[in-house]
Amino acid sequence: MALLNARSVANKSFLLNDLIDSRNVDLMFLTETWQRNSDHSSLIELCPAGYSFIGRPRPSGRGGGVAAVFRNRLLCRSVSAVQFSSFELQVIKVGNKYPLHCAVVYRPPGSNGVFLQEFSDFLSSTMKLSNLIIVGDFNMHINDDSDLFASGFISLMDSFNFIQHVFGPTHVKGGTLDLVFSLGVHIDFIFSEDIFISDHHCIFFNLSFSVSLSPVRREVSSRILNSSTAEVFSNAFNLVLSPCTDVNTLLCNFNRYCLSILDEVCPVKTRLAPVTKVSPWFNNTIRRLKQLCRKVERLWKRTHLNVHLLHLKDLLVSFNNAVRDARAAYFTNLISKSRGNPKVLFNTISDIVMPSPPAVPIHSNDDCEKFLSFFIEKVRSVRSSLCHTAGPGPGSFPGPPRPVILDTFSPVSLPELVRLVGTMKSSSCSLDTLPTSLLKDLFQSIGPCVLSIMNSSLLSGQVPEHFKEAVVLPLLKKPGLDPSLLSSFRPISNLPFMSKILEKVVAKQLTAALDSHGIFDHFRSGFRRAHSTETALLRVTNDILMQGDAGKCSVLLLLDLTAAFDTVDHYILLDRLKNWVGVSGSALNWFSSYLTGRSFSVVFSKFKSSSAPLTSGVPQGSVLGPLLFILYLLPLQHILSSFNDISYHFYADDIQLYVSFKPQDVFKIQTLQKCLDSVKSWMNHNFLQLNEAKTEVLVCAPDSCLPKIIHELGSLASFIKPSVRNLGVTLDPVLSLDSHVGSLVRSCFYHLKNIAKLSPVVSRSEMEMLIHSFISSRLDYCNSIFTCLSKKSLERLQIVQNAAARLLTKSSKFSHITPLLMQLHWLPIHYRVHFKILVLTYRALNDQAPVYIKDLVQPYTPSRSLRSCDQGLRAVKRTRLKTKGDRAFATVAPSLWNSLPLSLRSVDSVFSFKKQLKTYLFKIAFS
Repeated sequence: MALLNARSVANKSFLLNDLIDSRNVDLMFLTETWQRNSDHSSLIELCPAGYSFIGRPRPSGRGGGVAAVFRNRLLCRSVSAVQFSSFELQVIKVGNKYPLHCAVVYRPPGSNGVFLQEFSDFLSSTMKLSNLIIVGDFNMHINDDSDLFASGFISLMDSFNFIQHVFGPTHVKGGTLDLVFSLGVHIDFIFSEDIFISDHHCIFFNLSFSVSLSPVRREVSSRILNSSTAEVFSNAFNLVLSPCTDVNTLLCNFNRYCLSILDEVCPVKTRLAPVTKVSPWFNNTIRRLKQLCRKVERLWKRTHLNVHLLHLKDLLVSFNNAVRDARAAYFTNLISKSRGNPKVLFNTISDIVMPSPPAVPIHSNDDCEKFLSFFIEKVRSVRSSLCHTAGPGPGSFPGPPRPVILDTFSPVSLPELVRLVGTMKSSSCSLDTLPTSLLKDLFQSIGPCVLSIMNSSLLSGQVPEHFKEAVVLPLLKKPGLDPSLLSSFRPISNLPFMSKILEKVVAKQLTAALDSHGIFDHFRSGFRRAHSTETALLRVTNDILMQGDAGKCSVLLLLDLTAAFDTVDHYILLDRLKNWVGVSGSALNWFSSYLTGRSFSVVFSKFKSSSAPLTSGVPQGSVLGPLLFILYLLPLQHILSSFNDISYHFYADDIQLYVSFKPQDVFKIQTLQKCLDSVKSWMNHNFLQLNEAKTEVLVCAPDSCLPKIIHELGSLASFIKPSVRNLGVTLDPVLSLDSHVGSLVRSCFYHLKNIAKLSPVVSRSEMEMLIHSFISSRLDYCNSIFTCLSKKSLERLQIVQNAAARLLTKSSKFSHITPLLMQLHWLPIHYRVHFKILVLTYRALNDQAPVYIKDLVQPYTPSRSLRSCDQGLRAVKRTRLKTKGDRAFATVAPSLWNSLPLSLRSVDSVFSFKKQLKTYLFKIAFS
């Protein structure tokens, strides 16, 4: 192990990289990294191959920041700990069964008053840990016997039975500032050495402790595919499937035949592969420079001449710069070779500026079994907490009389199947007989056999058993969650690629039947064509703004479900398909076969759990899962529609309920509580559970009305928030979106800083792609609701776009921005908002937008015959609001549309409209 006060890792990352590698350090603790929040690039650079880091940025100002760089085999992870005001702290857990805990501490100079008390509190919290080391820069001279503060600190450590191991100066000016304490572990061979890259010495020490290690080399079993594999396979493939009603037999024969050819063409080969890879940019020039540094270092240690020390420091700087240049050249070459491949580009960028995601804590089959048991128990506990009697309950509605809309599935043709497979994402699964890339390459040869399997399943109403097996991969819900907790993961099903082809065929025919008969609820936006989070937010915010303009108050209630996809009851779902949708015959038998007999197992790397039956839920990661979930919730629309004062909107498992009322009619809020009770009752009888932790209430009303509203809300008052995050947008009570703009600007500048670090690595065209992907996409997300933004907020967003333009063109911050935006042909933020609104208006007028958006754009009907009758004008709703920034979509969209020339309003395709509209707005913006 090693401990060093780095005094900024930004300008010496490759020197630290070489130090860790050359000294064979397993765990290096760093203080004063000077890293800001979410600034990971320097820490990524200092990690040798096979190493990772855990860091805590400095709180503020100059100095501070702690981190630990560790060998991946050690299985280290961060442990949450209470943070103190007088010192910085990072606690790391090494190993699993009998772990070692390491605490990295940095105490800034000054403020001695509270440090001893706070550090005593920290030590008290570690009483249960039997193996612990505490390292760091404490900024106190413990070698000075006259220093009462240092003496008191050492006395405190002695009282907790810690042993201090560092003696002698650890700073170039003297003083023992960097300390190593141990409890329950043996430390030996400790020494400090000046490594000439900081004013602190580096402390090296050995620690004898047994921890579980991941293997250095791992067995890899795979088929080696090359450019000729598909051709050889096609020449050998001559299978003709005989007509057979048993689809399982057809699929079994097909898989067996394909597997036999694969074993001949590209058999499975097992080899040992190293877990870590050598840095590919380490060339002979860098190697010779490194050898020269070692030579001069030995010379200085022998002579102690200042001239040799200065020469050594110059060589170290040259070595650091040479590695930086070689690394940049390597990534530049990699990106230039992969030009036109965005996936390689973004993966390369992630390697440079983003830390590796935390590894899934699976190191054996037993760990897979733990995840399997956790996922099963989670669903079981949710379902057992709900009503066990499925069927009608309070607030439920019987299914409306539905004609049969889908009796049998139509057989698919070969050209249609070829087009369908060509548009599908090439996802792979360990259950696939043929690798997905190979299957697509030789689909012209195997297509007739696949077609026979698909049509046999559709006509017989049977789903092959192999298609109902799922491989579940635990996926971290959010990047910041603790990976050591099973509850931080959600199960994502990975299904055979051919099963997704079959689901895609079924989903296409089912969706067509649902659309033609109007089964979908108008106010449901998830998983539907032309519907999005933006259109959902646009309708909700428009309604609240228009009601506010009418002098009404509004209350918005946001609901979320717990494990919604996993608790769906199969028998109730089949009842929905039969009685609420109108599916019958072999089509209903197909869905019954699809839902029954499903199983899943947890698989990670070479480890696998046993298989468990999937008795409820629709698979996350499947094609049909989201569509079936929508149909499962069909009765909810009738429950919500029965409350006249309640408006609602669905997106996936997110439910938005809102009610508007005059200040004197505040009693109408009680309807919201009654509606919520009915929703809960219905969900209770349908094995769905509301997640109260994510329930939020936003009150849009004057301050004078708040006491009455809070009183009428009753138990819902505890869920009132000053702002709520709804589908990725932060809403405040006056819908000014100021808090959303603030977080958006911070996020954009964070990504701009990362992109700026790539300027020596990527070309201008690739830089522009990055800016559009990371910056423009964020500025454009839901910008159709930015009509309520103030001028100040729009200027803040414009500053982001200006900074991106200057970065791309490498212009100074004093250069005039208008010529740059004209050169790049970028619309300013204000006109980007207009562009989005007008495109949505065009789609609404041409039946390419949701019905609830189309309803907001009404045609203008004059009271008498006018020349403007045939110009496609829209009716502008009257509004009491004085400022344009407060207006809703229903007011702004018609006004903008009517201001367009007739030639633009009458364009016949959305592609041509976008192209001509951008040119039109560009001329206006820069005229």
